[in-house]
Amino acid sequence: MAIPHDTSEAPYLLPPDEDWEGRGVPDFIYGQEELMAGGVQWPRTASGAPAACLPLSRFDSALCSAWRQRMELGLFRYRLGDLQTQTLPGAVGFVAQLNVERGVQRRRPQNIGSVRQAFDPAQFNFNKIQPGEVLFRLHREPGLPGALQQEDILVVINVSPLEWGHVLLVPEPSHGLPQRLLPGALRAGVEAVLLSSHPGFRVGFNSLGGLASVNHLHLHGYYLAHRLPVEGAPSEPLDPGGHLHLLRALPAPGFLFYTSGPGPGLESLITRVCRATDYLIDREIAHNLFVTRGAPPGKAAPSSALTGVRVILWARKSSFGIKEGEAFNVALCELAGHLPVKTSHDFSTLTEAAALTLIRDCLLPPAQAEEVQAALVALAAQDEQ
Repeated sequence: MAIPHDTSEAPYLLPPDEDWEGRGVPDFIYGQEELMAGGVQWPRTASGAPAACLPLSRFDSALCSAWRQRMELGLFRYRLGDLQTQTLPGAVGFVAQLNVERGVQRRRPQNIGSVRQAFDPAQFNFNKIQPGEVLFRLHREPGLPGALQQEDILVVINVSPLEWGHVLLVPEPSHGLPQRLLPGALRAGVEAVLLSSHPGFRVGFNSLGGLASVNHLHLHGYYLAHRLPVEGAPSEPLDPGGHLHLLRALPAPGFLFYTSGPGPGLESLITRVCRATDYLIDREIAHNLFVTRGAPPGKAAPSSALTGVRVILWARKSSFGIKEGEAFNVALCELAGHLPVKTSHDFSTLTEAAALTLIRDCLLPPAQAEEVQAALVALAAQDEQ
């Protein structure tokens, strides 16, 4: 299935004279009716192969047209072509992609030494980007649930893209918020997934120590035209109310939260997830988070229907900076089964076993993992009281 390449949403394109400084940031305003809870699936042709294209939502059209224009204008560090992609043989179904340019040309990570490190305005942050890197401001219509906690969210290109349409969701950059997940940011991420009609549009978050390279609050969003293991991995409930589940399946065990769509269930999910990430940050535990359309918790399967949104949270060992010499670095997409590989040699020789070894090296020791699980179960139990 192809990644969207629509160019019809002119309001989000830069003017021909490229007068970026004098141009206001356009607003993308959306309402409840655009949040697609169901009906978005991986389509198939009569032969069983993935379909060539999908109808685009208004959000997809706006994002992809503006993103493609910025690529043509040379605002990225490299021009992203069709990435060589393979599914690694084995039970997991890792999707490996060769992305040499990102490995070489991405900005060096900031000097970070703590999951709770304060924002430093002297370091690179999203108030220092070129105006043309901003695509639009994501804004909810008044009256939607959670509107009192709404932040303006800038949708900004990632100048070192993982894949087509790779953007950053940056809440209120002028506020100088550190890289700590907040309810408004998570809500914007989940609703961005619901705004897309492409099942491969995902959103994620890396904490400090979880390979976030910039200590300024942001989430990642990007398109990947492949199923990932976490979409339909089976899970088991950890609390009587079924609000918290454990994914035991490979590539890594994680905590699963699920919502069938917008409304009270989504607001409850946001509260539960942010309570969990607050617990981890207060105890200096790094973490990664991944938002994808997926199957309900339980005995799902890789081909299960995408009836809602899965939010998967992984607690992990802290890792500061980029590790040289490894095939890939373990962050939000790798834990979900998407492996951006740095060199041709590693891409041609990488095996499922080697990938799992790299990922397992980043996970918490068993005793600490059990302690975290017990604490998150206790937090979930508070919802039942």
